[in-house]
Amino acid sequence: MKINVLSLFPAMFEGVFNQSMLKKAQEKNAVTFAVSDFREFADNKRQVDDYPFGGGAGMVLKPEPVFNAVEALSGQGKPRVILMCPQGERFTQKKAEELAQEEELIFICGHYEGYDERIREHLVTDEISIGDFVLTGGELAAMTVIDSVVRLLPGVLGNADSPVKDSFSTGFLEHPQYTRPAEYRGWKVPDVLTSGNHGKVDQWREEQTLKRTLERRPDLLEKIDLTDEQKKILDDLKNRK
Repeated sequence: MKINVLSLFPAMFEGVFNQSMLKKAQEKNAVTFAVSDFREFADNKRQVDDYPFGGGAGMVLKPEPVFNAVEALSGQGKPRVILMCPQGERFTQKKAEELAQEEELIFICGHYEGYDERIREHLVTDEISIGDFVLTGGELAAMTVIDSVVRLLPGVLGNADSPVKDSFSTGFLEHPQYTRPAEYRGWKVPDVLTSGNHGKVDQWREEQTLKRTLERRPDLLEKIDLTDEQKKILDDLKNRK
């Protein structure tokens, strides 16, 4: 995958792209990153913003530098062009899985009061928000989305099952996890996990997955086509309350 980022502050991405999993993804040739300052694509002395027509507070990003940058980076291809914006579609694991199928992504990170509407209408393919709040710029939001997408690329994670079993990938929240030591400060790992009985372990994890989802995100259960066995477990859990 090729990922281009348009930002007025490209230095913000240097540490993120060269650490941890994103660095390993590059070393494995799963992804390449490029960050461009779209001031370089401005027609008028690197000016990227101007006052809004009709008046109002703040400055608005001009269309020319953003269009010029995207067109220069796209070449002959047709990448997904993603606008990071609090007005956009709420980002989900499903969206991350969708974007992970693409060969090329371009992220536009805005600043100031907003974007010229023609950028939305005639340039971008996706508008994405990471939550109902406002950040100073789109950079941190873009980093979040990029991390979520790149970890899904083949070969990036050490265990191929890891992203498949993540919270939200299955529709449920993940079950509790434990590691050594088996007892710490008097708190013991559930006996079933040290029993060696894999059938019992799987049964416990299924129940805990449903229990955690019921307690913390019951809204997720409304979106899932539950099996008869899962419905029975949930009924039992509700009756224990």
